[in-house]
Amino acid sequence: MDTPSSRLAVVAAGGTGGHLFPAEALARELQARGWRIVLATDSRGARYAEHFPAEERLALEAATFSPRDPVGVVRGLFRIEAGVRQARAAFQRLRPAVVVGFGGYPSLPALLAAKGLHLPRLIHEQNAVLGRVNRFLSPRVNAVACAFPTLEKAPARLKPVVVGNPVRPEIKALYGQPYAEPGHTLRLLVTGGSQGARILSEVVPAALAALPEPLRLRLVVEQQTRADAVEPVRATYVAARVEAEVAPFFGDMAGRLRTADLVIGRAGASTVCELATAGRPSILVPFAAAMDDHQTLNARLLSDVGAATVIAEPQFTAIRLAEVLQGLVAKPERLSAMAAAAHLAARPDAAARLADLVEATAT
Repeated sequence: MDTPSSRLAVVAAGGTGGHLFPAEALARELQARGWRIVLATDSRGARYAEHFPAEERLALEAATFSPRDPVGVVRGLFRIEAGVRQARAAFQRLRPAVVVGFGGYPSLPALLAAKGLHLPRLIHEQNAVLGRVNRFLSPRVNAVACAFPTLEKAPARLKPVVVGNPVRPEIKALYGQPYAEPGHTLRLLVTGGSQGARILSEVVPAALAALPEPLRLRLVVEQQTRADAVEPVRATYVAARVEAEVAPFFGDMAGRLRTADLVIGRAGASTVCELATAGRPSILVPFAAAMDDHQTLNARLLSDVGAATVIAEPQFTAIRLAEVLQGLVAKPERLSAMAAAAHLAARPDAAARLADLVEATAT
Protein backbone atom coordinates (compact mmCIF):
# COMPACT_ATOMS: atom_id res chain seq x y z
CA MET A 1 0.00 0.00 0.00
CA ASP A 2 1.27 3.50 -0.86
CA THR A 3 2.36 5.66 2.03
CA PRO A 4 0.89 9.19 2.21
CA SER A 5 4.25 10.72 1.28
CA SER A 6 4.45 8.67 -1.93
CA ARG A 7 0.88 9.11 -3.14
CA LEU A 8 0.45 10.77 -6.49
CA ALA A 9 -2.54 12.78 -7.69
CA VAL A 10 -3.20 13.51 -11.33
CA VAL A 11 -4.88 16.91 -11.72
CA ALA A 12 -6.66 17.25 -15.07
CA ALA A 13 -7.87 20.66 -16.20
CA GLY A 14 -8.96 22.50 -19.33
CA GLY A 15 -6.79 25.10 -20.99
CA THR A 16 -8.19 28.29 -19.44
CA GLY A 17 -7.31 30.20 -16.31
CA GLY A 18 -10.76 29.45 -14.93
CA HIS A 19 -9.85 25.75 -14.86
CA LEU A 20 -6.11 25.98 -14.18
CA PHE A 21 -6.06 28.46 -11.28
CA PRO A 22 -8.33 26.39 -8.96
CA ALA A 23 -6.43 23.27 -10.02
CA GLU A 24 -3.16 24.96 -9.09
CA ALA A 25 -4.54 25.96 -5.69
CA LEU A 26 -5.53 22.35 -4.98
CA ALA A 27 -2.16 21.07 -6.21
CA ARG A 28 -0.31 23.37 -3.82
CA GLU A 29 -2.50 22.27 -0.91
CA LEU A 30 -1.95 18.58 -1.68
CA GLN A 31 1.76 19.15 -2.17
CA ALA A 32 1.93 20.75 1.29
CA ARG A 33 0.37 17.53 2.63
CA GLY A 34 3.09 15.40 1.05
CA TRP A 35 1.44 14.47 -2.23
CA ARG A 36 3.18 14.31 -5.60
CA ILE A 37 1.39 16.06 -8.46
CA VAL A 38 1.10 15.41 -12.19
CA LEU A 39 -0.79 17.88 -14.41
CA ALA A 40 -2.84 16.68 -17.38
CA THR A 41 -3.95 19.42 -19.78
CA ASP A 42 -3.61 20.50 -23.42
CA SER A 43 -1.34 22.95 -25.23
CA ARG A 44 -3.53 25.93 -24.26
CA GLY A 45 -3.04 25.18 -20.59
CA ALA A 46 0.68 25.93 -20.80
CA ARG A 47 -0.15 29.67 -20.83
CA TYR A 48 -1.56 29.46 -17.31
CA ALA A 49 0.54 26.64 -15.88
CA GLU A 50 3.98 28.24 -15.81
CA HIS A 51 4.16 27.96 -12.01
CA PHE A 52 2.00 24.84 -11.62
CA PRO A 53 3.67 22.61 -8.99
CA ALA A 54 3.79 19.39 -11.02
CA GLU A 55 6.66 16.95 -11.34
CA GLU A 56 5.38 15.97 -14.78
CA ARG A 57 2.93 17.33 -17.35
CA LEU A 58 0.81 15.15 -19.60
CA ALA A 59 -0.24 16.77 -22.88
CA LEU A 60 -3.36 14.80 -23.78
CA GLU A 61 -5.20 14.86 -27.08
CA ALA A 62 -8.62 16.47 -26.68
CA ALA A 63 -11.10 18.46 -28.74
CA THR A 64 -13.96 20.89 -28.37
CA PHE A 65 -16.85 20.32 -30.74
CA SER A 66 -20.44 21.33 -31.32
CA PRO A 67 -23.12 18.61 -31.30
CA ARG A 68 -24.57 20.37 -34.35
CA ASP A 69 -21.42 19.65 -36.38
CA PRO A 70 -21.43 15.92 -37.27
CA VAL A 71 -17.99 16.02 -38.90
CA GLY A 72 -16.56 17.91 -35.93
CA VAL A 73 -18.10 15.39 -33.54
CA VAL A 74 -16.45 12.47 -35.33
CA ARG A 75 -13.08 14.21 -35.42
CA GLY A 76 -13.42 15.22 -31.78
CA LEU A 77 -14.28 11.70 -30.66
CA PHE A 78 -11.23 10.28 -32.46
CA ARG A 79 -8.99 12.83 -30.73
CA ILE A 80 -10.54 12.15 -27.33
CA GLU A 81 -10.07 8.41 -27.82
CA ALA A 82 -6.41 9.07 -28.64
CA GLY A 83 -6.19 11.11 -25.43
CA VAL A 84 -7.73 8.26 -23.43
CA ARG A 85 -5.07 5.87 -24.77
CA GLN A 86 -2.34 8.37 -23.85
CA ALA A 87 -3.74 8.80 -20.36
CA ARG A 88 -4.16 5.05 -19.83
CA ALA A 89 -0.52 4.38 -20.71
CA ALA A 90 0.63 7.21 -18.43
CA PHE A 91 -1.52 6.02 -15.52
CA GLN A 92 -0.25 2.46 -15.83
CA ARG A 93 3.25 3.88 -15.48
CA LEU A 94 2.51 6.46 -12.75
CA ARG A 95 0.00 4.48 -10.65
CA PRO A 96 -1.87 7.54 -9.32
CA ALA A 97 -3.85 7.21 -6.11
CA VAL A 98 -6.54 9.56 -7.46
CA VAL A 99 -7.43 11.56 -10.57
CA VAL A 100 -9.09 14.96 -10.09
CA GLY A 101 -10.85 16.69 -12.98
CA PHE A 102 -11.61 20.41 -13.19
CA GLY A 103 -13.69 20.38 -16.35
CA GLY A 104 -12.93 21.40 -19.90
CA TYR A 105 -12.36 18.93 -22.71
CA PRO A 106 -8.71 18.18 -21.76
CA SER A 107 -9.96 16.66 -18.50
CA LEU A 108 -12.22 14.20 -20.33
CA PRO A 109 -9.57 11.69 -21.53
CA ALA A 110 -7.93 11.60 -18.10
CA LEU A 111 -11.17 10.84 -16.25
CA LEU A 112 -12.32 8.26 -18.80
CA ALA A 113 -8.96 6.50 -18.59
CA ALA A 114 -9.17 6.54 -14.79
CA LYS A 115 -12.62 4.94 -14.94
CA GLY A 116 -11.38 2.24 -17.29
CA LEU A 117 -8.53 1.44 -14.90
CA HIS A 118 -10.83 1.58 -11.83
CA LEU A 119 -8.82 4.40 -10.27
CA PRO A 120 -10.43 6.66 -7.64
CA ARG A 121 -11.66 9.84 -9.35
CA LEU A 122 -13.61 13.00 -8.66
CA ILE A 123 -14.48 16.25 -10.39
CA HIS A 124 -14.77 19.85 -9.26
CA GLU A 125 -17.18 22.30 -10.91
CA GLN A 126 -16.07 25.92 -10.64
CA ASN A 127 -19.25 27.54 -11.98
CA ALA A 128 -22.79 27.72 -10.65
CA VAL A 129 -23.86 25.57 -13.62
CA LEU A 130 -22.51 22.06 -14.18
CA GLY A 131 -20.49 22.27 -17.42
CA ARG A 132 -21.00 19.91 -20.34
CA VAL A 133 -17.91 17.80 -19.69
CA ASN A 134 -18.56 17.55 -15.96
CA ARG A 135 -22.23 16.81 -16.68
CA PHE A 136 -21.12 13.84 -18.77
CA LEU A 137 -18.58 12.71 -16.18
CA SER A 138 -20.70 13.17 -13.03
CA PRO A 139 -22.24 9.65 -13.04
CA ARG A 140 -18.82 8.16 -13.84
CA VAL A 141 -16.85 9.46 -10.85
CA ASN A 142 -16.72 8.68 -7.14
CA ALA A 143 -17.44 12.22 -5.95
CA VAL A 144 -18.48 15.62 -7.26
CA ALA A 145 -17.38 18.86 -5.59
CA CYS A 146 -18.72 22.30 -6.46
CA ALA A 147 -17.92 25.92 -5.74
CA PHE A 148 -21.34 27.51 -5.35
CA PRO A 149 -24.20 26.73 -2.93
CA THR A 150 -26.46 25.86 -5.88
CA LEU A 151 -25.49 23.85 -8.96
CA GLU A 152 -27.76 24.21 -11.98
CA LYS A 153 -28.02 21.53 -14.69
CA ALA A 154 -27.01 18.86 -12.19
CA PRO A 155 -28.86 15.52 -12.31
CA ALA A 156 -31.46 15.24 -9.56
CA ARG A 157 -29.70 12.21 -8.07
CA LEU A 158 -26.38 14.03 -7.81
CA LYS A 159 -25.26 14.97 -4.31
CA PRO A 160 -22.38 17.41 -4.82
CA VAL A 161 -20.16 18.47 -1.93
CA VAL A 162 -19.98 22.26 -1.64
CA VAL A 163 -16.34 23.13 -0.97
CA GLY A 164 -15.99 26.54 -2.63
CA ASN A 165 -13.60 27.52 -5.38
CA PRO A 166 -9.91 27.13 -4.50
CA VAL A 167 -8.03 30.39 -4.96
CA ARG A 168 -4.31 30.92 -5.32
CA PRO A 169 -2.39 31.31 -2.01
CA GLU A 170 -1.57 34.96 -2.70
CA ILE A 171 -5.31 35.69 -3.12
CA LYS A 172 -6.22 33.65 -0.04
CA ALA A 173 -3.76 35.78 1.96
CA LEU A 174 -6.02 38.79 1.34
CA TYR A 175 -8.88 37.25 3.32
CA GLY A 176 -9.52 39.13 6.52
CA GLN A 177 -7.47 42.17 5.53
CA PRO A 178 -9.49 45.32 6.25
CA TYR A 179 -11.00 47.40 3.46
CA ALA A 180 -9.98 51.03 3.74
CA GLU A 181 -12.82 53.34 2.77
CA PRO A 182 -11.60 55.43 -0.19
CA GLY A 183 -10.64 59.02 0.46
CA HIS A 184 -9.86 61.58 -2.23
CA THR A 185 -8.23 59.02 -4.56
CA LEU A 186 -10.36 56.21 -5.94
CA ARG A 187 -8.43 53.22 -7.25
CA LEU A 188 -10.38 51.35 -9.93
CA LEU A 189 -9.28 47.90 -11.17
CA VAL A 190 -10.73 46.66 -14.48
CA THR A 191 -10.17 43.02 -15.40
CA GLY A 192 -11.09 41.66 -18.80
CA GLY A 193 -10.81 37.92 -18.54
CA SER A 194 -9.96 35.57 -21.42
CA GLN A 195 -13.33 35.93 -23.15
CA GLY A 196 -15.52 38.87 -24.04
CA ALA A 197 -13.03 41.57 -23.00
CA ARG A 198 -13.75 43.83 -25.97
CA ILE A 199 -16.87 45.42 -24.50
CA LEU A 200 -14.98 46.39 -21.34
CA SER A 201 -12.27 48.00 -23.47
CA GLU A 202 -14.90 50.06 -25.25
CA VAL A 203 -17.36 50.96 -22.50
CA VAL A 204 -15.22 51.55 -19.40
CA PRO A 205 -12.91 54.25 -20.83
CA ALA A 206 -15.89 56.00 -22.46
CA ALA A 207 -17.81 55.94 -19.17
CA LEU A 208 -14.89 57.34 -17.18
CA ALA A 209 -14.32 60.05 -19.79
CA ALA A 210 -17.97 61.07 -19.38
CA LEU A 211 -17.65 61.63 -15.62
CA PRO A 212 -17.44 65.18 -14.24
CA GLU A 213 -13.88 66.47 -14.31
CA PRO A 214 -13.47 66.70 -10.50
CA LEU A 215 -14.29 63.00 -10.27
CA ARG A 216 -12.07 62.05 -13.21
CA LEU A 217 -9.11 63.74 -11.57
CA ARG A 218 -9.60 61.58 -8.47
CA LEU A 219 -9.34 58.29 -10.39
CA VAL A 220 -6.38 55.95 -10.59
CA VAL A 221 -7.26 53.20 -13.08
CA GLU A 222 -5.57 49.86 -13.72
CA GLN A 223 -7.16 48.19 -16.75
CA GLN A 224 -6.39 44.79 -18.17
CA THR A 225 -7.48 44.67 -21.79
CA ARG A 226 -6.93 42.97 -25.11
CA ALA A 227 -3.53 43.60 -26.70
CA ASP A 228 -5.09 45.23 -29.76
CA ALA A 229 -7.04 47.65 -27.55
CA VAL A 230 -4.20 48.89 -25.34
CA GLU A 231 -3.33 51.98 -27.37
CA PRO A 232 -6.93 53.17 -28.04
CA VAL A 233 -7.84 52.70 -24.36
CA ARG A 234 -4.71 54.51 -23.23
CA ALA A 235 -5.42 57.39 -25.62
CA THR A 236 -8.96 57.78 -24.27
CA TYR A 237 -7.66 58.07 -20.73
CA VAL A 238 -4.98 60.57 -21.69
CA ALA A 239 -7.55 62.77 -23.43
CA ALA A 240 -9.84 62.56 -20.39
CA ARG A 241 -6.99 63.36 -17.97
CA VAL A 242 -7.51 60.07 -16.14
CA GLU A 243 -4.42 58.52 -14.57
CA ALA A 244 -4.32 54.96 -15.92
CA GLU A 245 -2.12 51.91 -16.41
CA VAL A 246 -3.29 49.76 -19.32
CA ALA A 247 -1.84 46.32 -20.17
CA PRO A 248 -2.92 42.99 -21.68
CA PHE A 249 -2.04 41.09 -18.51
CA PHE A 250 -1.33 41.89 -14.86
CA GLY A 251 0.90 39.37 -13.14
CA ASP A 252 0.42 40.51 -9.54
CA MET A 253 -3.36 40.33 -9.36
CA ALA A 254 -3.27 39.86 -5.59
CA GLY A 255 -1.36 43.10 -5.14
CA ARG A 256 -3.76 44.97 -7.39
CA LEU A 257 -6.79 43.59 -5.57
CA ARG A 258 -5.24 44.60 -2.28
CA THR A 259 -5.10 48.26 -3.29
CA ALA A 260 -8.32 48.43 -5.34
CA ASP A 261 -11.28 50.41 -4.01
CA LEU A 262 -13.64 49.04 -6.68
CA VAL A 263 -13.38 46.32 -9.34
CA ILE A 264 -15.13 46.15 -12.71
CA GLY A 265 -15.04 42.81 -14.49
CA ARG A 266 -16.73 39.75 -15.86
CA ALA A 267 -18.34 37.13 -13.61
CA GLY A 268 -16.20 34.09 -14.23
CA ALA A 269 -16.07 31.69 -11.30
CA SER A 270 -12.47 32.53 -10.37
CA THR A 271 -13.14 36.28 -10.54
CA VAL A 272 -16.24 36.07 -8.35
CA CYS A 273 -14.58 33.88 -5.73
CA GLU A 274 -11.39 35.95 -5.68
CA LEU A 275 -13.44 39.12 -5.13
CA ALA A 276 -15.23 37.42 -2.24
CA THR A 277 -11.97 36.25 -0.70
CA ALA A 278 -10.31 39.66 -1.11
CA GLY A 279 -13.45 41.43 0.13
CA ARG A 280 -13.72 43.93 -2.70
CA PRO A 281 -16.85 45.72 -3.98
CA SER A 282 -17.49 45.20 -7.66
CA ILE A 283 -19.48 45.96 -10.77
CA LEU A 284 -19.94 42.73 -12.70
CA VAL A 285 -20.88 42.31 -16.36
CA PRO A 286 -21.70 38.64 -17.04
CA PHE A 287 -20.46 37.39 -20.40
CA ALA A 288 -23.66 37.02 -22.43
CA ALA A 289 -22.28 34.22 -24.62
CA ALA A 290 -21.22 32.04 -21.66
CA MET A 291 -22.57 28.49 -21.82
CA ASP A 292 -25.94 28.21 -20.04
CA ASP A 293 -25.55 31.86 -18.94
CA HIS A 294 -23.43 30.57 -16.07
CA GLN A 295 -21.77 33.92 -15.38
CA THR A 296 -25.11 35.50 -14.44
CA LEU A 297 -25.63 32.71 -11.92
CA ASN A 298 -22.04 33.05 -10.67
CA ALA A 299 -22.58 36.77 -10.04
CA ARG A 300 -25.49 36.05 -7.71
CA LEU A 301 -23.05 34.84 -5.05
CA LEU A 302 -22.06 38.49 -4.62
CA SER A 303 -25.14 40.39 -5.77
CA ASP A 304 -27.49 38.44 -3.46
CA VAL A 305 -25.55 39.67 -0.42
CA GLY A 306 -25.16 43.22 -1.71
CA ALA A 307 -21.47 42.92 -2.57
CA ALA A 308 -21.78 43.61 -6.30
CA THR A 309 -23.82 45.60 -8.78
CA VAL A 310 -24.61 43.47 -11.81
CA ILE A 311 -25.18 45.05 -15.22
CA ALA A 312 -26.40 42.72 -17.97
CA GLU A 313 -24.36 43.01 -21.15
CA PRO A 314 -27.18 44.53 -23.27
CA GLN A 315 -27.54 47.33 -20.70
CA PHE A 316 -23.81 47.84 -20.25
CA THR A 317 -23.33 51.25 -21.85
CA ALA A 318 -21.07 54.18 -21.04
CA ILE A 319 -24.06 56.17 -19.79
CA ARG A 320 -25.30 53.38 -17.53
CA LEU A 321 -21.84 52.63 -16.12
CA ALA A 322 -21.17 56.33 -15.47
CA GLU A 323 -24.45 56.55 -13.52
CA VAL A 324 -23.57 53.53 -11.39
CA LEU A 325 -20.06 54.80 -10.70
CA GLN A 326 -21.25 58.24 -9.62
CA GLY A 327 -23.79 56.65 -7.29
CA LEU A 328 -21.14 54.47 -5.63
CA VAL A 329 -18.49 57.17 -5.35
CA ALA A 330 -21.00 59.59 -3.81
CA LYS A 331 -21.42 57.17 -0.87
CA PRO A 332 -18.03 55.71 0.17
CA GLU A 333 -19.74 54.02 3.09
CA ARG A 334 -21.67 51.90 0.59
CA LEU A 335 -18.40 50.64 -0.86
CA SER A 336 -17.30 49.63 2.63
CA ALA A 337 -20.59 47.79 3.18
CA MET A 338 -20.18 45.98 -0.16
CA ALA A 339 -16.65 44.94 0.80
CA ALA A 340 -17.86 43.51 4.11
CA ALA A 341 -20.67 41.66 2.33
CA ALA A 342 -18.20 40.15 -0.14
CA HIS A 343 -16.25 38.60 2.74
CA LEU A 344 -19.44 36.96 3.98
CA ALA A 345 -19.72 35.04 0.70
CA ALA A 346 -16.10 33.83 0.75
CA ARG A 347 -14.84 30.30 1.37
CA PRO A 348 -11.14 30.93 1.98
CA ASP A 349 -10.59 27.30 3.02
CA ALA A 350 -11.89 25.90 -0.28
CA ALA A 351 -8.55 24.35 -1.28
CA ALA A 352 -8.30 22.58 2.09
CA ARG A 353 -11.91 21.36 1.87
CA LEU A 354 -11.34 20.00 -1.62
CA ALA A 355 -8.06 18.38 -0.57
CA ASP A 356 -9.91 16.65 2.28
CA LEU A 357 -12.39 15.24 -0.24
CA VAL A 358 -9.55 14.15 -2.53
CA GLU A 359 -7.86 12.29 0.30
CA ALA A 360 -11.14 10.67 1.38
CA THR A 361 -11.80 9.55 -2.19
CA ALA A 362 -8.30 8.17 -2.63
CA THR A 363 -8.44 6.09 0.54
